[in-house]
Amino acid sequence: MDIKGSAVVTGASRGIGRSIAIELADRGFDTTAAMRNPGDGADLAATTAGRLTVVRPDVNDPGTYDLPGDLRVLVNNAGVDSPYLPVEHSDLVDWRSLFETNVFGLVGITKAAIPTLRANSPAVICNISSSSILASVPFYSAYRASKAAVSACCDSLRVELAPSDIRVVEILPGPVDTDMFRQSTGDQAATGFDRYRAMADQAADLRRETADPLVSSPQDAAALIVDAILDEGGPMRYGCDPLSIGLLDLWRQSDDETMFDLTGRSLAAVTEPDTQ
Repeated sequence: MDIKGSAVVTGASRGIGRSIAIELADRGFDTTAAMRNPGDGADLAATTAGRLTVVRPDVNDPGTYDLPGDLRVLVNNAGVDSPYLPVEHSDLVDWRSLFETNVFGLVGITKAAIPTLRANSPAVICNISSSSILASVPFYSAYRASKAAVSACCDSLRVELAPSDIRVVEILPGPVDTDMFRQSTGDQAATGFDRYRAMADQAADLRRETADPLVSSPQDAAALIVDAILDEGGPMRYGCDPLSIGLLDLWRQSDDETMFDLTGRSLAAVTEPDTQ
């Protein structure tokens, strides 16, 4: 993909989104960093030779979208996390709130952007999902379900927009050193339920052994993500850190039972306590 025109990155105040916005600007795109609190991005313009503008749209409010007329890259990164809870003890309010931002917000801004992207094609829609959808991860159902919905949306968009020369890219991050990742590793709410405590403890141990040693920086992840955006002949799905790249390669070669064996089978074998 040739580097010209504009890019918009949602959820760009911190973490991966901020680093993607900087990387796109550094590579030559006029970049709009969308965030709910523009004050969080006050320093961005100075670090990108004036190629980056901060705006304040709300992905849940289509009336706040202000997309540039030369838009060629849309990165849907805005998202929220969910409490680390068994489905049995989760709150439907949390599920609805999560889907409102992670799915409906993404669909809303994508719908608004498609006509402009089509007019400026070739163009790219890059959606950030999660490598957690590839394996059996307990206590993360609401977040994983929202990201699986994003993944399914990518599959449909890929077909629908191919005739318009709009490429769809899905990024499935694993452990990247962001506030959201650190908060999720510290959330052990599932251990508060006797029936699930042993499984939650074992899942935490497994995460410490496999994910924590492979944490990538947001900057390194962003460089791989922008490489994927510019990779015209590449696949739809990409990892952006060592764990997600390896997990995605395994997923492509495996069936459901193999992926279940990776994490789920050992955790599912945990003996329930006698609660009577």
